[in-house]
Amino acid sequence: MLVLVGRATRTEFWMFVLVNIFITIIAELIDKLILNGLLVFSTLYNLAVLIPTFAVGARRLHDIGKTGWWQLIGIIPVLGWIVLIVYFCTDTQDKKNSYGLNPKESLQK
Repeated sequence: MLVLVGRATRTEFWMFVLVNIFITIIAELIDKLILNGLLVFSTLYNLAVLIPTFAVGARRLHDIGKTGWWQLIGIIPVLGWIVLIVYFCTDTQDKKNSYGLNPKESLQK
């Protein structure tokens, strides 16, 4: 059984998303320019970061006191996506929760 532990701050989560989008755009440009639209690089990259994406999403949800299973709400079109975006934008819980210490406090020490 896969157990994800720890918490990820908003900055950590959104920087991961930003870098992921940037690399995906570059991979798609390479696919279009070199491989005439055959999506080889972008598909391989997206498969390679699939598990880390779920892991950082779960750690982000842990930071607000939710279980990582809340990511499954994204299966519901539009409404589920809105709920996830709100959760991902919610500020860190100030105190220790069942998933660990407040990562903001760890960074300040």
